Amino acid sequence: MSTRHPVTPDPLDDPDPLRAGDAAATETLVRAYVRETGTEVPPTGGTLTLDLPASGLTLSVPVRHRSTTGWHRFGIPRPKGGGPEADAALVAAALIRETTADRGVGPHLGTDAAARVLNSARRTATHLAHRRAEGEAGHGPTPFLDAEQALLLGHPFHPAPKSREEASDAELAAYSPEVRGSFPLHWFAAHPDVVVGDSADARTPQQLLAPSAAGLPVPEGWSAVPAHPWQARDVLARPEVAALVDAGLLRPLGPGGPAWYPTSSVRTVHRPDAEVMLKLSLGMRITNSRRNNLRSEMHLGVRASRLLAAGPNDWLRAEHPEFGVLREFAWISVGPDGPETGLETAFRDNPFRGTGAPEGQCVAGLLAERTGPGDGRPPRHRALLCEAVERAARAAGTTPAEASRHWLERYLRVLVVPLIRLQARYGIALEPHHQNVLVTLDADGVPCAGWYRDSQGYYLAASRAEDAERLLPGATEGVELVFDDAFVDERVAYYLGVNNVLGLVGAFGALGLADERDLLGVVREVLERLRAAEPAAKGLLDLLLDAPVLRCKGNYLTCVDGLDELVGDVHTQSVYIDLPNPLTEAPR
Repeated sequence: MSTRHPVTPDPLDDPDPLRAGDAAATETLVRAYVRETGTEVPPTGGTLTLDLPASGLTLSVPVRHRSTTGWHRFGIPRPKGGGPEADAALVAAALIRETTADRGVGPHLGTDAAARVLNSARRTATHLAHRRAEGEAGHGPTPFLDAEQALLLGHPFHPAPKSREEASDAELAAYSPEVRGSFPLHWFAAHPDVVVGDSADARTPQQLLAPSAAGLPVPEGWSAVPAHPWQARDVLARPEVAALVDAGLLRPLGPGGPAWYPTSSVRTVHRPDAEVMLKLSLGMRITNSRRNNLRSEMHLGVRASRLLAAGPNDWLRAEHPEFGVLREFAWISVGPDGPETGLETAFRDNPFRGTGAPEGQCVAGLLAERTGPGDGRPPRHRALLCEAVERAARAAGTTPAEASRHWLERYLRVLVVPLIRLQARYGIALEPHHQNVLVTLDADGVPCAGWYRDSQGYYLAASRAEDAERLLPGATEGVELVFDDAFVDERVAYYLGVNNVLGLVGAFGALGLADERDLLGVVREVLERLRAAEPAAKGLLDLLLDAPVLRCKGNYLTCVDGLDELVGDVHTQSVYIDLPNPLTEAPR
């Protein structure tokens, strides 16, 4: 197979968690850099040479696996001409300095990005040390949480996937899913005059919170309002919140109630026995952004829930009963319905209740690389996906490569096809990157159901706005929902095509499960059939299958530029690049 790795030890399995974390940060940084600079990567077993004249440095990087879709595996870089191995600090400084020079700005403008790379490396080492101490028997409380807690290394194309600034190690021990943290919510009592919110459900936010707020000293007629404990400390220093406290309209109650588990996004929390998940506002900078909930996004979540209930949900249940959308259907906060106060909380459906029934698992968690136990032995599985594919191969009496083909075909059927058909039928498009989608695996480890989550990622194609208004009068008023059709197709081509589908193919290759070109042939076959059967999807599918390049979010360049992806116009929140489309070369 093309996924043969050199026999040298994998740097991710270094017995020292600090070295393993540093190696993970370095590899991810190099992978993102070569993707966004269009640097050609030599074949597996070769050496990538990075000439960096802005630093007077040339790095030689062993290629452990060359990926058709960009999910390359690298060894530890060394300065050309000899010398010790290059660590994440040297590689980050050199690559980012090269980028700032190419962009004609001073090198000092890259120091923030370099600091985030090193923060991410340190956090990754902490995650690895914790999991190695658990041993191979360690697992999450439920299958849903096990996948949410599996992203030890983080996004494979982000230079600082685990950077979490401004919180102490002790706080992050409770707040981080990777170390299986949990914590009680911090609560406020809010006078009815200052409580704001909405719900697309028959239940109000107050009713949804009642079980979790039971026993709190909330005055009669007042509302209990939750907050992330880190956020609770932060918002009390904000003038608008301090003014409400001083006026006696908002009372801090402190921590209370049962413990909640952070999911992969850190700010969204889950309890197996709770009716809803809570998407808490969290102003801590994580990767590129401060995760403050915006009221515009929460209004959008409620509006999208009502729009889906007006017809698309019934269509999905009839046409694709294996696929569903986890709504963010309600929200609550305090203060006038204008600027955020930092106490905004959204409510998300929670069908995963720890009852023993099969649960959805975050796809990013299924693909997440794991590392060895630190005693020289390799890990039993390098990802939850490996375990699933091996189970599927045993059940079918076939090879992992053939089981991978079947796994991918089923994944496309239960998740990708419904998403494309939803857009074709109603003009409703979503942002289904790996952290925003979940799949349920059957007894043989194969996808049997799919889910989408996150209220930030809704687009309505302008050509279908009138249709949406007929379904739900006022559907497009007062929310940022309608976008030009070509822009919608471009974003879906990235989130669904590049990030999700091509990323999945790349993970299979990087994990040594199957040949990427064979899997690209499976993708092309399924999407060609869909293009013939669904004429309204032709524009998007023509782009995915035939465009020589696809627009791709540049996480590395976005990080170097210091952009907060949750702030500003949706067209300019992130840097986008052109990426060669490997589907054009896929077997037909």
